[in-house]
Amino acid sequence: MLTRPSGAGYVFEELEVGMSAELLKTVMSNDVIGFAQLSGDTNPVHLSDHFAAKTPFRGRIAHGLYTASLISTVLGTRLPGPGAIYLEQSLHFRAPVRIGDVIRATVEVAELDAEKTRAVLACECFVDAKTVLDGEATVLVPSRDGPR
Repeated sequence: MLTRPSGAGYVFEELEVGMSAELLKTVMSNDVIGFAQLSGDTNPVHLSDHFAAKTPFRGRIAHGLYTASLISTVLGTRLPGPGAIYLEQSLHFRAPVRIGDVIRATVEVAELDAEKTRAVLACECFVDAKTVLDGEATVLVPSRDGPR
């Protein structure tokens, strides 16, 4: 796991396959409400205890894209960090995330394309030891030599 402070960032030439970074975040009710307001996704399974109790989840769950947004946080603040530009993201939602869960969002450098200064990162989110989301992100990474 990386020890560089959050926000420091890496240029492409500093990246190596296998480098990884993570973020821990406890899902709070006000986070889910705020995400609903920001995104416009006011599905009551996220906002209403009464409604959500009658679903297969038996309680409120966080938006899947809220969980995915934590991957964006890691990519934009830790690895590669500031200046990285999202190009692509695949997502597989494996299990619900509930209010009060602690999400561990991880990214790991899987491939590097020096010609295009792009990195492919394996992305996973866990609650306890259970994978709740996985996928792959492709990002454009700033180069020491500037834009290509």
